[in-house]
Amino acid sequence: MAGGALVNSGSGKEYPGKLTLYVLVTCVVAATGGLIFGYDIGISGGVTSMDSFLEKFFPEVHRKQQANRSTNQYCQFDSQLLQTFTSSLYLAALVASFFASGVTRAFGRKWSMFGGGVTFLVGAALNGAAKDVAMLIIGRILLGIGVGFANQSVPVYLSEMAPARLRGMLNIGFQLMITIGILAANLINYGTNKIKGGWGWRVSLALAAVPAGIITVGSLFLPDTPNSLLERGFPDRAQRMLRRIRGTHDVGAEYADLVAASEESKLVENPWANILQRRYRPQIIMALLIPFFQQLTGINVIMFYAPVLFRTLGFGSNASLMSAVITGLVNVFATLVSIFTVDRLGRRKLFLEGGAQMIVCQIVVGTLIEIKFGTSGEGHFPKGYAAIVVLFICAYVAGFAWSWGPLGWLVPSEIFPLEIRSAGQSINVSVNMLFTFVIAQAFLTMLCHMKFGLFYFFGGWVFIMSLFVFFFLPETKNVPIEEMVLVWRKHWFWGRFIADNDVNGVEKPKSGEK
Repeated sequence: MAGGALVNSGSGKEYPGKLTLYVLVTCVVAATGGLIFGYDIGISGGVTSMDSFLEKFFPEVHRKQQANRSTNQYCQFDSQLLQTFTSSLYLAALVASFFASGVTRAFGRKWSMFGGGVTFLVGAALNGAAKDVAMLIIGRILLGIGVGFANQSVPVYLSEMAPARLRGMLNIGFQLMITIGILAANLINYGTNKIKGGWGWRVSLALAAVPAGIITVGSLFLPDTPNSLLERGFPDRAQRMLRRIRGTHDVGAEYADLVAASEESKLVENPWANILQRRYRPQIIMALLIPFFQQLTGINVIMFYAPVLFRTLGFGSNASLMSAVITGLVNVFATLVSIFTVDRLGRRKLFLEGGAQMIVCQIVVGTLIEIKFGTSGEGHFPKGYAAIVVLFICAYVAGFAWSWGPLGWLVPSEIFPLEIRSAGQSINVSVNMLFTFVIAQAFLTMLCHMKFGLFYFFGGWVFIMSLFVFFFLPETKNVPIEEMVLVWRKHWFWGRFIADNDVNGVEKPKSGEK
């Protein structure tokens, strides 16, 4: 049965053209939208482990940590208010992504990125100047709106600009920027924690304006994608843009497919209603389950709360921040592995290998913590033992960074036809943000109650989602976006939802094709 899940990835046509410098530069600029998401992920856990930040905004947590009345390591940071500070951003991003869908479709992808950058700038200013928790959380909500707009538009933009055979590599630039943002935040936290006077956290939070400024200014210089131009009624500009980004005048076959998709798109008055049609069942299931599973890998336990987690495991304040820097470095370099392998090995192989690696690492880390802390939470990590824990956490991060991290954004962004693409990406972002919010809001409480079993919990989910990929996710490498329906039509399970007349003639050879 499993063999039936495989689809020949070479079945899609190969359009003329090459990777032009113009496309490379525009994709790099657009991918910087990932910096704002990554910087926020990295910065939150760092500032929440700083004594001066906790003392000002979360004195109860600070008192609990300093008093040492309890040796239960698992529950040191258990605070709903502290978790709300982290998670409020992702709830705001969830709501914003629905509004971003309309902006992206009506005005183009670049203006959605611009709006996200501006809102993120305002949120960074509020957080850097915060005087109380309310001001902090309002700033986080504005940051969340910025993340919702950027995450909705950037992956779609990259997938539409890239040649089909290099779509994976260029799209994963978004995830690479997320990892660079996380690493930059970890390094900044490590430095600002040493500032005397206890105001280093303000620098950390305010510096979110830097990545926001990059995408805000950069988006003004980005061209519209041919898909977006056609969708908005500019066929001549779309054809000129297609010639420019492919570096050839021989774009007839690709342009004809884009026009066919655009005509189909114009028949759709309400993408949100159409997306529920039977023929879109495979795509909507993927847009729901891939981001759901991505969050249940447990990665945000590491990335949000890395310094807090390492401190819980007995590291000092500076040591915990340095350990977070190490995992951030691993995250960046492992994402580079994905960039250079995704269009050769394909999406499925990376998903499955990364899943197996994460399962092993989570079992090992959970067991190591159980040996030292048990269920009481009483214990201490010797330096050598702690180094082994960090090693396996790094191996886990690497497995995520070349599989579920980038592919969780790449696959949903490339599988939707034009007529429902913005709505589909909104669903992807919204589900991602919803479960990011849930995990961020619940993690410290879950750690307090589930203890070392939390790592087994996430490991179990990674096993389930790896089975899902094995049986239900077809290979999509090298397949042009406008022909993606053929992948689902040929799949052993999803083919039953797609009728022959749903393929919109893409199986018919066009002029110049054999």
